[in-house]
Amino acid sequence: MKKIRINSIDSPLELACRDEGAGQPVIFLHAFPLSQQMWNEQAAALSQTNRVITFDWRGFGESELRGDRFAMDLLAEDLAGLMNEIGIDRAVVCGLSMGGYAAFAFYRKYADRVKALILADTRAGADNEEGKRARLEMAELALQSGASAVADRMIHRLLAPVTLQNKPAIAERVRAIIAGNRPETIAAAQRGMAERPDSTELLATISCPTLIIVGSDDALTSPNEAEKMRDQISDAGLVVISEAGHLSNLEQPDDFNRAVANFLKQL
Repeated sequence: MKKIRINSIDSPLELACRDEGAGQPVIFLHAFPLSQQMWNEQAAALSQTNRVITFDWRGFGESELRGDRFAMDLLAEDLAGLMNEIGIDRAVVCGLSMGGYAAFAFYRKYADRVKALILADTRAGADNEEGKRARLEMAELALQSGASAVADRMIHRLLAPVTLQNKPAIAERVRAIIAGNRPETIAAAQRGMAERPDSTELLATISCPTLIIVGSDDALTSPNEAEKMRDQISDAGLVVISEAGHLSNLEQPDDFNRAVANFLKQL
């Protein structure tokens, strides 16, 4: 792990980054409220044939915290700044959940820098009013009761029932990553996601090869949402991962890696 100082839209910022392997660059954007540790299995497997980059979003993991509201456009600028610093003009971008929201924002601004998209366990639509209220409530929960309280609230929605029952080590790993984040970061990200724009109309403009991945038991962004995205993107495929919830890459890493590797070979 190394620290990369980038120039983002608001001010210089230090991000924790992992950069392994050689060849086609693939950048993984982590979910809320985790860190780049969620991509450990993907980095180990896919860096054998590709250049794999993972990093902690601002304030998450080991990255520097800056600001109290992380708009998706701001995260997109952070990604652009990181690519500039590590010498990548164009890459395959893989975003899961919040990482997917940021991937949409990045594509909206920098489509020419995206060779291909992988959208995992995410959705194009904005939050409705109920969803926005829930995010702001969780932001307050983080500030009042800490990151562990957020982990307790979210763990059963992030993971499939079969994962919780049969793979307790994964549940503990997810809980530990969430609990290790700053409450202020969790609150800032929730505020930013609550305000994110609807990307549904963007889907028809996506012209690069796109892979959509979703867990069969994803309670937050369902397979039905994934199918809708697949149908609106001209060059998109869909892989549904069995016995996986919202964190399909962690719950079924071999299946997730296989889907990504097969997609990358076709580029």
